[in-house]
Amino acid sequence: MTLEIQRVSSTYVSGNGAATHVLDDLSLDIAAREFVVFLGPSGCGKTSLLNHVAGFTRPDAGRIAIDGAPITAPGVDRGVIFQQDALMPWLNVADNVAFGLMLRGLAAAERRSVAAAMLKRVELEGFEGHRVWELSGGMRQRVSLARALAADPKMLLMDEPFAALDALTREQMQTLILRVWRDTDKQILLVTHDIEEAVFLATDLVMLSARPARIASRLKLDFGRRYANGEPARQIKSDPAFIAVRERVLASFFQ
Repeated sequence: MTLEIQRVSSTYVSGNGAATHVLDDLSLDIAAREFVVFLGPSGCGKTSLLNHVAGFTRPDAGRIAIDGAPITAPGVDRGVIFQQDALMPWLNVADNVAFGLMLRGLAAAERRSVAAAMLKRVELEGFEGHRVWELSGGMRQRVSLARALAADPKMLLMDEPFAALDALTREQMQTLILRVWRDTDKQILLVTHDIEEAVFLATDLVMLSARPARIASRLKLDFGRRYANGEPARQIKSDPAFIAVRERVLASFFQ
């Protein structure tokens, strides 16, 4: 699927009525099966843009379309993973993964089969009966990923999904999401503040300016593809080419 973002402008209105201009005349075309990472200063509008693509909110101006069809509401073609896992503590792991399938009316046996397959994909076999409060933060995010994948969306939207994790778990989740991307061919849009994470994951790195966000620059990268093709993550991250790009991106934010 192709995503078209055409001249999008947006204002965020807080609970007290204060209006903040967060996106300004932003245009972007994203090809199918790309891993797109949005990187920019805190509060610049990254999450607002992701919410528009998800269909949770509408921009003030401009157009966002998938394969030519305007986005007007959430849809099963888009799965969303938030920074906080948003799992239901009264359900076990398998039932959390299968919850959306239950709402769609799938039979119990089919829901169990899909849930088991998705938990295997995120490397959580054997945890189907656990309660979510028994899991670590990284495991809970794996459950969130499995739940999003269960609906078989064409696009995954991820809003700082690893921000609350420790460094080791965060790197494990980075490599997991690259394997999922490789094995499913899904289009992924991810928001992060972590420069090394952005450079490692992105095939298409979109750097946004301070609020109101415009596209400051855009880089085509291959480090994530290298991992997906079998090169070890630590070898990639210690490659002088990787370090050079990371430092170049870092310098662009701290000139």
